[in-house]
Formats: sequence, structure tokens, C-alpha cells
Amino acid sequence: MSHSFIFLPFLGVIMVERDYQKGLVKRLKSLYPEAYVFKNNAKQGYPDLVILNGPKWATLEVKKNARAVHQPNQDIHVERMNNMSFSSFIFPENEKEVLHELAVFMGEHK
Repeated sequence: MSHSFIFLPFLGVIMVERDYQKGLVKRLKSLYPEAYVFKNNAKQGYPDLVILNGPKWATLEVKKNARAVHQPNQDIHVERMNNMSFSSFIFPENEKEVLHELAVFMGEHK
């Protein structure tokens, strides 16, 4: 099994994408303690994470970095789900902006 590694300067460590995703899930659960946050294994190309928060929902496709390759259909599914609700690619370089946009969408931004 091969792993993709990334360097996160703010942590000073190298980690695999799945570890970044695991930490992201913890941050999302902390931001939205009443929400359901889970990994989506439904179909190739569908976004990795689903967030159900009251009447609102969102999906996030986790990538190891901004240059990571998109799998077939990922762009299509993220765009379609974003037209329905909120969906985005997220990676360390854009995490702050995406989480801000998600907060605004969820009505959590003051």
C-alpha cells in the first residue's frame, strides 16, 4: 500500500492524507458538536466527508495539497453538490478559507 505524504509547516511534521482527514474530522466535530460528520464511502468520485447539521448539509473532498490529482468525476460531484447545498475541495493550504465559507453557509459566522 502506498501513502501520500504532506508537509504541514504549522505542525512541522509529515503526515499522510488520511491523517490530515482524521484531524479535519475532529476539527469539524469541534466546530459543529451537534452535527453528524462522517466519511462517505458510497461511490468513487463522491466527496470524502459528509456534514449533516440540522436542516443544512455539506460535503468536503479532502486532498493532501492544492496540487493533488482529482479522481474521475470528483469535480463534477463537488460542483453538483455545491449547487444543491455546500461542497468544496479542502486541503491544508485552503482549510481556513473553506471552513470560514462553511461557517457562513451553516449560519455559524458572526
